[in-house]
Amino acid sequence: MTNWTQTDIPPQHGRTAVITGTGGLGYEDALALARAGAQVILAGRSPQKGAESVARIRAELPTASIRFEALDLASLASVAAFAERLGREQDSLDLLINNAAVMTPPKREETSDGFELQLGTNYLGHFALTARLLPLLRRAPHGRVVSLSSVASRAGRLDFDDLQARRTYQPMAAYSQSKLACLMFAFELQRRSETGRWGVDSVAAHPGISRTDLLHNAPGRRSAAGLARSVLWFLFQPAAQGAVPTLYAATAPAARPGHYYGPNRLGETRGHPAEARIPPQATDRSAAERLWRVSEELTGVAFPVAAQTGQTTSR
Repeated sequence: MTNWTQTDIPPQHGRTAVITGTGGLGYEDALALARAGAQVILAGRSPQKGAESVARIRAELPTASIRFEALDLASLASVAAFAERLGREQDSLDLLINNAAVMTPPKREETSDGFELQLGTNYLGHFALTARLLPLLRRAPHGRVVSLSSVASRAGRLDFDDLQARRTYQPMAAYSQSKLACLMFAFELQRRSETGRWGVDSVAAHPGISRTDLLHNAPGRRSAAGLARSVLWFLFQPAAQGAVPTLYAATAPAARPGHYYGPNRLGETRGHPAEARIPPQATDRSAAERLWRVSEELTGVAFPVAAQTGQTTSR
C-alpha cells in the first residue's frame, strides 16, 4: 500500500455506495468514488448542503451518478425511513461508509431519542443504519462496511455506568468514547459476519488530522478548538488526503477485513494509508460484545443471530 493514492482506486462501475455526511471527508469520498464510476448516494441531514455537494461534484464530473438522500443519524426514525426508502429502490448495496460525525459540542446535547449527541450520532445512528442496511449489503457480491474512527479513540473509554454522560459530561471524553465505540463495532461486525457467514466485510479507518469543518460546526469557530483549526490550518492535512485511508479501506483489494487503516506519518496525523495502531481497549472482546448488546437494546434494532460455526475470527 506504499504511497497509495486516489488514482489507485479500482474501477467502481456497477457498484453502489452510501456515504454518510455531505461535507469534508464525505464529500471527498463521494467525489472519488463517483470519479471511479460508482453510483453514489450521499446521505446527510441538510438538503441544502447535500444539494450543494452534489452540484459541485456534477460540475466537475457531469456524467457522475450521484444523488442526495435525507438522513439524520441523530434520529432513529430518520435512519429507519432512509433504510426503508433504499430497500424499495435498490436490490443490493456494495458499500456503506459510516463517516458522518459531530465533535465536542461544549454543552451536553441529546439526539431526538435521548442519547448523548456524539454517541448517538457518531456511533448508535451508524449501528442502527448498518443493521437496517445489512439485507442489502448481504445481497451484494462483496458487501463492505467502512466505519470511521479517530486518533481520539486512543484516549477513549467505554463508561457502561454512564454511557450517555448524564452524570459527567466532558466534550472530548464523550467524543473519544464515541469513536472508540465505532472502532470496536467495526471489529465486532467482522467477527459476527465471519461467524454468521453474512458475506459482508467490515473495515475501520481514520483520517488523521484533517482540514474539515468538524471543529467549526459543533464547538464553534470562536471556541479554542475552532480557533486552532482556523489559525493553525497548515497543521491539518487537506480533506482530500484525509479521505484516502477510508477510500483505501473501501476499495483496495489489499485492504483486509477486520483491520484498521490510517495515515502513516507523524503519529498517524497525515500521510498515505497504512495499518493503524489499535488502542488496546479496542481489542477487549468482552466489552465489544457488551457494547453490541447494549446498542441493540438502545436502538431497538437487531442483527441476525450469528450461528456458531467455529470459524476463526479476525481479531
